[in-house]
Formats: sequence, structure tokens, C-alpha cells
Amino acid sequence: MITFDSLTLKAFIEENKDFFVGSRIQKIQQPTRREILFTIRNNGISRKFYMNINPQFHHLCFINKDTETRRFLEIPQKPPMFCMQLRKYLENAKIVKVNQPNHERIFEIYVETFNELQEKIELCLAIELMGKHSNIVLYNADTNIIIGCAHNVGSEKSREREMAGTLPYIYPPKQKKFDILTVNGEITEPLENFFFFSKAFAAQCKDQPIEKLKIFLELKGVSPAISCDYSEFSLFKELLSDAKPVQSVNDMIDDYFSHHIEENKIKAITQELKTLVNKKLSKHIKNKNLMLEQLKKEEKCHEYRQYGDLIMANLYNGKDFTSSIELYDWENDCNRVIELDPLLTLKDNANKFYKRYNKSKKSIEKVNEMLEENEIQIEYYGQTLYALETAGSYGELQEIKGEILPVFQPSKKSTQPELLEKEILGCKVFVGRNNKQNDFIVSKLSKDEDYWFHTHGCAGSHVLLKCAEPTDELIFECAKLAKEYSSAKLSSKVGVIYTQRKYLKKPPKAPLGYVTYKNEEEIIV
Repeated sequence: MITFDSLTLKAFIEENKDFFVGSRIQKIQQPTRREILFTIRNNGISRKFYMNINPQFHHLCFINKDTETRRFLEIPQKPPMFCMQLRKYLENAKIVKVNQPNHERIFEIYVETFNELQEKIELCLAIELMGKHSNIVLYNADTNIIIGCAHNVGSEKSREREMAGTLPYIYPPKQKKFDILTVNGEITEPLENFFFFSKAFAAQCKDQPIEKLKIFLELKGVSPAISCDYSEFSLFKELLSDAKPVQSVNDMIDDYFSHHIEENKIKAITQELKTLVNKKLSKHIKNKNLMLEQLKKEEKCHEYRQYGDLIMANLYNGKDFTSSIELYDWENDCNRVIELDPLLTLKDNANKFYKRYNKSKKSIEKVNEMLEENEIQIEYYGQTLYALETAGSYGELQEIKGEILPVFQPSKKSTQPELLEKEILGCKVFVGRNNKQNDFIVSKLSKDEDYWFHTHGCAGSHVLLKCAEPTDELIFECAKLAKEYSSAKLSSKVGVIYTQRKYLKKPPKAPLGYVTYKNEEEIIV
């Protein structure tokens, strides 16, 4: 992606300054430390003005309901201190002027308001969009004294420009660049050395004549566009080889950055949940290995029973209180030396072996039971990892998050998960893309006569066919769908099992989406 530059800011101001001037700031919110949201009203129209000073996504624009959703803005119940400060000074204030200092990525909003003595004062909100140095600063335009900042900058961070309340507000050091509008003839310097030319815009303008570049800087013939893969945007569509036009500069900024914020947020949540699931999965795999080792140790339990039987059968031949005894093993047709406790009689030694046998037997039963439960959890977390790999929206990730973190409650509760629905040969087919959706398919949506499909031996989606008597062609199409939505989709061959819903059973206390089945058939896809 490319960054928000000074020419884009200039075009945004030119496009929206008529709405800003004379408007009033009605509502101020701060979703995160680096995001501010104003509701501004002018001429009976209210618009949400969004400011983002994240080093990666710094920009400003008016947002709509769709892009607000894509930015995942959640307003905290307790507003941050800077938000309270902005509300104190700017709420219901009138915007009298907007400005961009020469060639800077700074947007200044000047407002008229009243102080505690009801005297009219002029304040300025400076939105600095300068990468890692981005900030939002409120200062008194009459005295130039800072009232507050989104984040303070001390001397340890910047020797040239400290930012904090009660300090004077000063502009950043001037850039050592040239003005291309004053150049006559050929350009001898790289374009990045001229005002308004960011690295991205300079690359777009490569090989353009100087007359054309001057037209660009004068914002003549603006035709905003975004590349189809969202890798870049431009104020001039002709500079992009593969681009889709947008209606306005604001829509270009809003659509481009909301796309990348959404993409980044989804990646971050997915990685966070994957780390959590992998941690739990590793724990269950470790437990499985420990239980298998314990089973190997307990394999000798049958020998204890044999020792007890041999001793009891030869009580008349042996002597009590000996450290060992040699007996003939009629089952294996050989002599065996059995170590004994010399403090016990032969009968007591036999009983001791029987006790050890019974204890080991119970231990094996318990370990096998735990092993079975552990295998269910391993399968469940494997299925959850697959769901995270295929999750394509923030809503699906919220479903998975609510599933693996029971304490977490999604902000928007839905009574029914959004299933993938298809129509194959005139019949409805539903695909569950996570454990919650899979559970909904089996528990709520399906009927006894419906058919259920799932890949054999690997994580995948539950596929439900709403048809009581499907044809072979329909069954094969559903099996292909089950393969497509599974972790084995790239395999050359995979087995898909299918059976009617009435043959499915969800064991008690089983995790979401886990079922057992019988009377199944398998088809190779």
C-alpha cells in the first residue's frame, strides 16, 4: 500500500472546504488512542469526519456506514482523557476556517468558541499526518499555546520539537525540497526532491513531461481512482494502468484505507487466534504422547495376573519368605523366575500381583477414556485451525473467537450464523465454515432425511444436502463441495463420507461441531 501524501490532502481540502466552513462539531468520539471521530453538521447534513494517526494508515476523510463497519470502530464506555479534552473545548464549536500550511501534511481546523469567562476565542486543531510522527494537537490560535495532544512528545523522542500541554506549538522543520512550479526547462533532480511528490506519486509520474506535472500540482482534471488490487491510488486515473474510478477524492481515500485497515485487522485477529489454538492443540498433543507412554508402561499388567496365577497354582511346591521362585509357565512352555517380596508369604505375594494387575487394568481403562476425549479435542482444534484459515470476514472471526474464548461476547449478536448456501441440481446445499456453523447445521437446520457430507480423516466443512432421495450425480457434486471446503482441497484424491442426518449423534459434552456417525458410505473424489 502507499501512504497519504500532501497533494492528496490538498485535493481533499479543495473538495470539502465548503462543507467544513460554517459547520458545527456536534459529537466527538475516540475509538482508539490513534483514531478520532467527529460528527459535523452543516446545511442540515451530518457527516462523520474520521482522523487516523496510525503510522501505517495515517489519513483523514469522511466515512459512511459501510466503511465505518470495515474499520471495526468500537466506542469505549469510558472516553480517553484527550477525547474529554476535545469535548470540553470543541463540542458545539463553529468551524471558521480550514487550512493546509505550505506543502505540509498538516490539516488545520480553526474553530470559534467561548472560554470560562464567555469570551470568544479561536482554537486550532492540527492533524499532522507524517508517518510515525503523526499526531493531533489542539492549541490556542491566539497565544499559540498547546492545550492537549493525542500523544505527548518529550525531549527524549525529539530534540527539535516537543509536544505537550502549555508548550508553544511550532511547525515541523521545513523540508529541503524544490518547487516544481518555478522550474523552467528540464528537471535535473529526482521527482522526490520536489514538494507534493511522495515516493509513490513520483513513481506514478515517471516519464511525464514537466507541463503535465505542473497541471497535476494545480489539481486540474482530477479523476480519482484505485488500482483493482488495492495496491495504490491516484488523483489521476491515467497514472494507473489497471484502475477503477471513484466518484470523489474523499471516496478514494475512504475506500482505499478502509480496505487495508480491514485486511490488517483480520490478519491480526487471525494470527492471535491461531496462536491461541496452536497453544491448546500442542497441549493436547503433549497429553496424548504422555498417555501413550503410560499405556506402554501398563502393558505389563497381564504379566502380573500370570505371576499371581502361577504362584497360586504352585503354593504346595514353593517356600514362603523367599526373594524369588522359579516356576514352569504352561502357557509359554518355559520356566520363569519371579521376583518376590521376602517379607511376605507366597499367597500374599500372589495377592500383591493381583492388586497390581487390577490397579493397572483400571488405569488403562481410565487412560483410554481420557485418550478418547483428548482425540476429540485434537480433532476439534484441528477443525478450528482450518476454520481460521478459511475465514473471510470479521464476522466469522468473531464467531470463532466467541467459540474458543467463552468469556468474549461479540458486539453484534446474531441468532443464526451466516451459512454458505448453494443450489445444486435444484436442491439446496448448506456449508458450515466454522465449528459454530457446523453445529448449527447438525443441531438446528437438518432433518432426519437430509444427507450429511464430510471429508474422511481431515478437517473440513459440514455439508448438508436438503434432499431425501438424491441421485448419484447430486451426491458426487456434494462430495466435491465437501472436498473443496476442506484442508485436503489441493489433494489429488480424498475420501468423502456421507450418511443421512438420522445416523448422526452428538456425544454428551462434545465440543461444537463434533459428531459420530454410522451407516456411512464413502466416495473418492
